[in-house]
Amino acid sequence: MKRLLLACLLLASVALAADERRSGTEFMSPAMQAMQRDDAQNPAMLWSAAGEAQWNAIAGGSAKSCASCHGDARTGMRGVAARYPALDAGSGKVVNLSQRINICRERKQQAVSWKLESEELLGMEAYVAMQSRGMLVTPSLDASTQAAAARGKQQYFQRLGQLNLSCAQCHDQQWGKRLAGSTIPQAHASAYPIYRLEWQGMGSLQRRLRNCMSGVRADVPHFGAKELVELEAWLAVRDTGMKIESPGVRP
Repeated sequence: MKRLLLACLLLASVALAADERRSGTEFMSPAMQAMQRDDAQNPAMLWSAAGEAQWNAIAGGSAKSCASCHGDARTGMRGVAARYPALDAGSGKVVNLSQRINICRERKQQAVSWKLESEELLGMEAYVAMQSRGMLVTPSLDASTQAAAARGKQQYFQRLGQLNLSCAQCHDQQWGKRLAGSTIPQAHASAYPIYRLEWQGMGSLQRRLRNCMSGVRADVPHFGAKELVELEAWLAVRDTGMKIESPGVRP
């Protein structure tokens, strides 16, 4: 009952009403939208293809591949990305999808974990996330993840940095307006990891969050920091019921 109550309170507090929510895709030009729709044009698919190769590759002391345990990713990973971040029972920590991949790599394959934001990890995350494309975001309802999301919500509405701005002030209150020549989106996270033209490469949601924090001249947490995972957990609650678009493309 307590878990259900917490989940309901979190969902009821989403700043944008369900009928107001717009995917970041809707704020892009028709040419960019076409690039994301067409896998032959979407540059993120290069990383996803690398991830597929890694999925089937033997690694580590166990001499196992991801496929050895999970089989065909198209079925074994279907829906997985839609529910992360989530609690990892082994460590007792709430982790995001890339961290979960590294946990499997260490525990099951007995292999060295990939560096956060590395090409290898982004490729695997893109490939795993792609298996949930078109599914609805369904945040985990375990008590630890919901508590993390509640803390992430506090961060989302907290002013920070020398510019004294919160995430909500831009993405809830000013979406659709222009900032430095670009349209302010609503900050939905269901297309990550993404290929950004600005980066000329792939990047995780945490990379984008860190960019925003740097933009308001705030202290920037390291990749994998607890506060970034908690913010991801809140964004997943905020995205509940929206479609997974991974791997996405953005300007």
